[in-house]
Amino acid sequence: MPAAAWIVVLSAAASVSLSLGARQTFGLFLLPLGVEHGISATVLGASVAVHNLIWGLGQPIAGAMADRFGAGRVALTGAGIYAIGLLLPAFFPTPVALFVGIGVLTGLGTAAAGAGTVLGAVARAVPEHRRGDALGLASAGGSVGQAAMVPFAQWGIETGGTSFAFTLLAATMALALVICPRLEWRAPLRVPGRAPVGLAGLPALARRALADRDFALLTLGFFACGFQLAFLTVHLPAHLALCGLPTGLGVTALMLIGLFNIPGSWLCGRIGNVIRPEIALGAIYLARTVCIAIFAATVPSEWGTMIFAAAMGFIWLGTIPLTSAAIARRFGVADLGSLYGVCFLSHQIGGFIGAGAGAMVVDATGSYAAFWPVMLMVGLVAIASNWATRAPRGAVA
Repeated sequence: MPAAAWIVVLSAAASVSLSLGARQTFGLFLLPLGVEHGISATVLGASVAVHNLIWGLGQPIAGAMADRFGAGRVALTGAGIYAIGLLLPAFFPTPVALFVGIGVLTGLGTAAAGAGTVLGAVARAVPEHRRGDALGLASAGGSVGQAAMVPFAQWGIETGGTSFAFTLLAATMALALVICPRLEWRAPLRVPGRAPVGLAGLPALARRALADRDFALLTLGFFACGFQLAFLTVHLPAHLALCGLPTGLGVTALMLIGLFNIPGSWLCGRIGNVIRPEIALGAIYLARTVCIAIFAATVPSEWGTMIFAAAMGFIWLGTIPLTSAAIARRFGVADLGSLYGVCFLSHQIGGFIGAGAGAMVVDATGSYAAFWPVMLMVGLVAIASNWATRAPRGAVA
């Protein structure tokens, strides 16, 4: 790839690292917020659930704006909104501030600065035969952020409490001032004969895409991805603590997920160059479902948790480059940000339900035992929906 393309790929990876890395720490605050400020698990769970929903609702809009005006400007705006969302519960540790800051503002910030916005810039910057590799590398950036920010946030909680940790995470968003101008600062070059639809054409574009049987199946599978990952991100540390395992094990598990997903995302993106992305997606959901089934059926232990985290981490964000590649093969890259956003809304509805229902289950029963069978059923639906798709006949103009 030319040097200019590498700059876009690395800048996209850094932006994803900031936005996804910070949100992966939210589960660490679940128990400390209760101890320090009397905020129940349901409040944080509901806030993260709303975060997922707002992220999903904002993603098509952010993607359409990035397709039209350039991903860099949109991502920088998102980083600023994200920082405000983290500072709000830092200065006002109340349920309302948590709901508005974590639920609404960081949701909007992730939509604007996260993978759904910046991967369109990557796809436009690299040659088609290297697209899978580039999307995988950019997606792996989220794992770098997770591996780095999880211990960083845990150190902040242990050193100065939850407010101090939220402030530290907000300060990292200042790095966007250096990253985003190198991403795609100007409006992207138009594909010959194909201008992006922008916000005005987004509703019609979404209707046309969802009327396509195979895009609808791909979107249904993405629901399961959001459901499973949101539940594990928010509730895995608390689940381990309730099982009597060391508090630090949840931090270690989230770190392992991030570390192992760095090579995993790259490999998944590379596989998308060789086989049809939907087939690879079905295989990822199958592997996830098997891992969850084994973890739920065995007695929790430190080594078992670390093996589970490593296995899940290897395929954690691998769905992102594969889903982007599948959409690009069917519809081209001019509206990739918009179309990925439409598909991603389903992912975030799944995340909204997974995070929120998990919180209600643990508050009602004191454990997560009743939730694991639901995780398995959702995974089976994702496998079937992706493997039921048909190969595209060609990009839709």
